[in-house]
Amino acid sequence: MEQKLRRDRNMGANLRSLRLEHGLSQEKLCAKLQRRNCDIGRSTYEKYESGELNIRISVLIALRKIYGCSYDDFFAGLDEEDYGC
Repeated sequence: MEQKLRRDRNMGANLRSLRLEHGLSQEKLCAKLQRRNCDIGRSTYEKYESGELNIRISVLIALRKIYGCSYDDFFAGLDEEDYGC
């Protein structure tokens, strides 16, 4: 039996917005993440922003430190969408 997977919420737009607010390219952000021992390449990070890949908690922790933001900034607006959970 074929099962269709529903798209879950993703924070890609928030990740992109935060990165752009801080004037960083994906390459520069990945370099900052790598200096914090998060081995993330640009193509992987691009998938986080596009919602193709779920972001790891360790990456969120590092991003919060880089941006000096709260975790709420990553999840802003996600509870407003209807996903039928």
